[in-house]
Amino acid sequence: MKRAGCLMFAVVPVVVTAAVYFATPEHPATADAKRPASVSQQARAKAKADAERAADDEVVADLPPGLAAPRKKELAQQLVASAENSTLKWHEAYGYIEDIGDGQGYTAGIVGFCTGTHDLLILVERYTEAHPDNGLARYLPALREVDGTDSHEGLDPGFPAAWRHEATVAAFREAQDSERDRVYFDPAVRLAKLDGLGTLGQFIYYDAMVLHGPGTGDNSFYGLRERAMREADLPSEGGEEKSYLDIFLDIRREAMKSKNPDRDTTRIDTAQRQFLYDGNLDLHTPLEWKVYGETYRVP
Repeated sequence: MKRAGCLMFAVVPVVVTAAVYFATPEHPATADAKRPASVSQQARAKAKADAERAADDEVVADLPPGLAAPRKKELAQQLVASAENSTLKWHEAYGYIEDIGDGQGYTAGIVGFCTGTHDLLILVERYTEAHPDNGLARYLPALREVDGTDSHEGLDPGFPAAWRHEATVAAFREAQDSERDRVYFDPAVRLAKLDGLGTLGQFIYYDAMVLHGPGTGDNSFYGLRERAMREADLPSEGGEEKSYLDIFLDIRREAMKSKNPDRDTTRIDTAQRQFLYDGNLDLHTPLEWKVYGETYRVP
């Protein structure tokens, strides 16, 4: 069983903070929407953001690797693959491509890049910059046209075969890894650490980033986090980690059911929440979990 949702667009926490700040109607910064920020104001804002990010980087650098440790990162990919592709062999998913009928066009690759949600387009554009003669480059005009839709216009019949063939190329597999880390894994793990979460919490953020997309809408990752923060204090603010994660998973589950009440939520119910209730906040192995009724084990 494949997932029924893809990623919408890529942002990083500092950008999200700025977007929420300036998009809030009652905030004085938007009182005169017609007056653009001056160059000096923009420079000061950037300098402040850079300083805050540098301070956060120092905090993260002093923390344990958590999910970023090689064995834990491998485990994270296996956990995601069990829900995304019904397998632990995530390395076999580079060539995966299918329209699963969720309104997002083709879903492809190791984290389900989608032709309708911009992330697949960005992947191919970045890959083409480094490897202009690749087998997907000729589909870039069509990918730009269908971006944001479920259309296959200009992609059929050859794009799926071209994707599968390109996935045999080491450079394209590396490009998928790089884009996964740049857009989903690294931002999720970094923010989870700043929020005071351990390895399980870092994985829960990563899985949410993959499934819901790193947007600021109510049902996108940063929107889900904001909703959870309204109900529970972050561990970094003195809150209890298990309580916060339990609420975050409740909100995730609600978001998954919001468009389809019959949607399967076992990636939460019999996997992540089970780890949480077992008190396995460090994701120690061996692990056993169920997704879509199938049992998976990692020794």
